[in-house]
Amino acid sequence: MFLNNIFTDPDLLERYTNIAQSSLLPLLKGAFFYTIPLSIISFIIGLILAIFTALARMSDMKFVQYIARIYVSIFRGTPLLVQLFIIFYGLPNLNIIIDPFPAAIIGFSLSVGAYGSEIVRAAITSIPKGQWEAGYSIGMSYSQNLKRIILPQAARVSLPPLSNTFISLIKDTSLASMILVVEMFRVAQQIASTNYEFLLLYSEVALLYWLICFPLTIIQQNIEERLSRHFVK
Repeated sequence: MFLNNIFTDPDLLERYTNIAQSSLLPLLKGAFFYTIPLSIISFIIGLILAIFTALARMSDMKFVQYIARIYVSIFRGTPLLVQLFIIFYGLPNLNIIIDPFPAAIIGFSLSVGAYGSEIVRAAITSIPKGQWEAGYSIGMSYSQNLKRIILPQAARVSLPPLSNTFISLIKDTSLASMILVVEMFRVAQQIASTNYEFLLLYSEVALLYWLICFPLTIIQQNIEERLSRHFVK
């Protein structure tokens, strides 16, 4: 019925076309100035946090393991939206006030760190113990062994799932609209609140998310194919 009305009513079609065209630039600004930077910054910080958390989980120090386990358990076991609300709306009760964009970075980074740590840990443990022993046999320390032998191999193993994490993060940034970050979905909400064309605006923003994620998915598939050929050899 909706599509029939559009194509049978020239005035309605023109109205929807004008709305879609006029909203495109604000949506793209929201993507390039908030959605994409938020995704990249959060992923980089989260990846660093994931590496240290994974190493902490594998540490011989029980206390360090315990802290890392608690962190991973909390951020994997609670909804991301709730975490963002606690950081942005909850912390001010403790006189800790964080602006929307930094609050979103903190929330997404902690989430990526928790999920990414399990990917990194699994990749590290997949490396044969003989690789560790080979490094120690030529006089390498633990940190040298890790840096020069183990992590480069683990990176190849973890790259595909981490790529998938990044793609998921781009879509998850829409949750930042709930803490007043003017990213792409928030812009769509603001525009829709003025013309009440929610279906049109939300469909348009969904299309833009897809256009961002689709080429990344192709790149991820190419990486997986190259790595699979490498391991087969």
